[in-house]
Amino acid sequence: MSATFLRLTGMTRRHGSRSVVDDVSLDVAFGEVVVILGPSGSGKTTLLRLIAGLDVPDHGEIWLDGRRVTERDRRLVPPHQRRIGFVFQDLALWPHLTVRENLGFVVGSAGVAKAGRDERIRHTLALVRIDALANRYPHEISGGEQQRAALARALVGEPRLLLLDEPFSSLDAELRATLRGELDGLQRALRLTTVYVTHDREDARALADRIVEMRHGRIVAVHETERRERDS
Repeated sequence: MSATFLRLTGMTRRHGSRSVVDDVSLDVAFGEVVVILGPSGSGKTTLLRLIAGLDVPDHGEIWLDGRRVTERDRRLVPPHQRRIGFVFQDLALWPHLTVRENLGFVVGSAGVAKAGRDERIRHTLALVRIDALANRYPHEISGGEQQRAALARALVGEPRLLLLDEPFSSLDAELRATLRGELDGLQRALRLTTVYVTHDREDARALADRIVEMRHGRIVAVHETERRERDS
């Protein structure tokens, strides 16, 4: 693997007297896929929110590409300047916007020149194979199509880091396996540094270069996978 892109040092986040994330340190290399595996309540989603800048730690630091972006109780770089794509567990697609408009809001916020926005959106929708659904609203498309739309919205800003929080948890096994394979292919093609949260070991085995197991807010084990061995 190449040099470190994401570095977490001593990350701790408390809710009251309970440490939801407890002294977590982790390095993620450029282009690596790390899957955070653990049951509900293990601190996985809170860790993603800290990386994205949607929450701040009580202790610890976050570094992106050699730049410190978060320290204790402070965001040094706001979320919109971190170039992070985030697929939320509930997808969080804006229901009053079409699929195209969902992506358009992101590229507009990212400051992409107007002349290049339409092409960027078309390319991204084609990448996840929903270009024919550009003018549909979220409620007019299926669950799997909504998953693709949420992934497209995360990718259209050309992020340096992709965060995914249980993106396939609501899907049936067959569709889940299909989308898992597509995501694996996209990650390999784009070489995106990725942190993927799940409680599903099949997701972890299929997608991860490394599996990081969390329990009660702490990292309890780290495993390299056959995927990394094949790619090395």
